[in-house]
Amino acid sequence: MPGSAPPPTTADVEDAAASPVSVSGPAHLLRVTLLMAGSCLPILGAVLIAPVLPKMQDHFASTPGAKALVPLALTVPALSLALLAPFAGVIVDRLGRKRLLIVTTVLYAVFGTAPLWLDSLGAIIASRALVGVAEAAIMTCCTTLIGDYYSGHRRVKYLALQTMCASASATVFFVLGGAVGAAGWKVPFWIYAVSLLLAPLMASALPSPAVRTTTDAAPAEASGPGAHRSFPWRRLAGICALTFFGAMVFYTVPVEMAYLLDDLGVESSGVIGLATAIASAATVGGAIAFARLKRAPDPMLPAVFAVCAAGFGVMFLADDAPLLVVGAVINCLGTGMLLPALLTSAMSRLSFEDRGRGTGLWMAAFFGGEFVCPLVLLAGESAVGSLAGAVGVLGVAAALVAVVLWAAARRRAGAVDPRPLPEQLV
Repeated sequence: MPGSAPPPTTADVEDAAASPVSVSGPAHLLRVTLLMAGSCLPILGAVLIAPVLPKMQDHFASTPGAKALVPLALTVPALSLALLAPFAGVIVDRLGRKRLLIVTTVLYAVFGTAPLWLDSLGAIIASRALVGVAEAAIMTCCTTLIGDYYSGHRRVKYLALQTMCASASATVFFVLGGAVGAAGWKVPFWIYAVSLLLAPLMASALPSPAVRTTTDAAPAEASGPGAHRSFPWRRLAGICALTFFGAMVFYTVPVEMAYLLDDLGVESSGVIGLATAIASAATVGGAIAFARLKRAPDPMLPAVFAVCAAGFGVMFLADDAPLLVVGAVINCLGTGMLLPALLTSAMSRLSFEDRGRGTGLWMAAFFGGEFVCPLVLLAGESAVGSLAGAVGVLGVAAALVAVVLWAAARRRAGAVDPRPLPEQLV
C-alpha cells in the first residue's frame, strides 16, 4: 500500500524503482535537460510576444476592441493553463506521463506558430488559448515526471532547478522576443517551433516511469476499512490554498516592478530592464539556496514568507529606485525559495497513482494566483491610493501567513514532543 513503508533515514535516499535507468551519466543529463526545457515552454508562451504587443496593437488598430484584445493574446495562455491543469493531471494519471508529454509538445508548436498563418485577431487569441491547453499538459507532465524519477534530496534539487530555469528563461525569452520582433510582430511566433526538436528527443530519451512500491506520501484517504483508495483532497487542499496566495507574492515584482519604478520617476527602459534582471537573478539565487539547504520544505515556509514580507516592506518604504531594487532583491530571494518549497511540499503528499492529478491541481492554484495577481494589486491600489501601498498591504498579508504557519508548526511540534513537562521534572 502507498505510504506503508517507513520514511527514508536520509534526504539523499533515491528510490531505485522510480526509474528503470541509471541516475547518472549522459542519459541522466539529457533526461534532466529535456525536463527543464519542457518546463520552460510555458514561460516562453507567457513572455515571448510581450515586446511586440505595441506592434500588434498598431496592426489591428482598426479592429473593434483591439486595445483590450491584443493584451489578452499575452495573458490568455496562463488563464487556460490555470483552468485546465487539473484536467490535464487526471489525463496524465490515466494515459501516462510520457505519451501525453510528447503529443502536447508537438501540438504546442502547431498552436504556437498558428498566428503566422492567421489574419484575424479573434483567431489568434483562440490559438493562444490552445497554446495554454498544451502548456497545461506539458508543465503537469514535466513536474510529475520529476516526482516520478526522483525522491528525497534529488527531487528537491530538481524542483529547485525547475524554478531557476523558469526564472532565468523569462529574461532570456523577453530579450529574444524583442530582438526578433524588430523584424515584424509575427516573427517571434516562429520560435514556438522549437518544441518540434524536443518531442523526438523526449520520445527516445525519457524512460516510462515505473510504479513504485513505496512512496514518501501518506496513505491515500479511504472512507472505511476495505474501501477503495480515494484522492487525498484534504491533504492537498491546504498547500494548494497556500500556493494560490504564494503565486501572488511570487509574481508581484515581475509584473509591477516597471510601474513602481515609473511612480518614482524612472522612465528609462534600460534602467527598468536592468532592475528587473537583478530581481530575476535574486530569484535564481533563492532557488539555489533552497536546493543547498537540504531541509524539509514545510518547516521552512514561515521563514520564507517572512523574507518575502520583509522585501515588500522595503519596497513600500522606498523613496528612490536603488532602495526599491534592494527591496525587490530581498523579496525575490524569498520567492526563489518559496516556489520549490511549495511544490516539494505538495509532491510529498502524493503517491505515484495520484501524482499527475495532484500536480495538475497545484499548477491550477499557482497559475490562478498568477492571473489574479495584477487584479488584486489594482484593487489594492484603488483602496489605499498607491501601488506601493498595495504592495505594502500584500507584505502585511505575507507576514500574517508566516506567523500562522509558524504557530501551526509550533503546535504540531508540541503535540508530539516526547520530553516531560516542567512539572514532571520537579
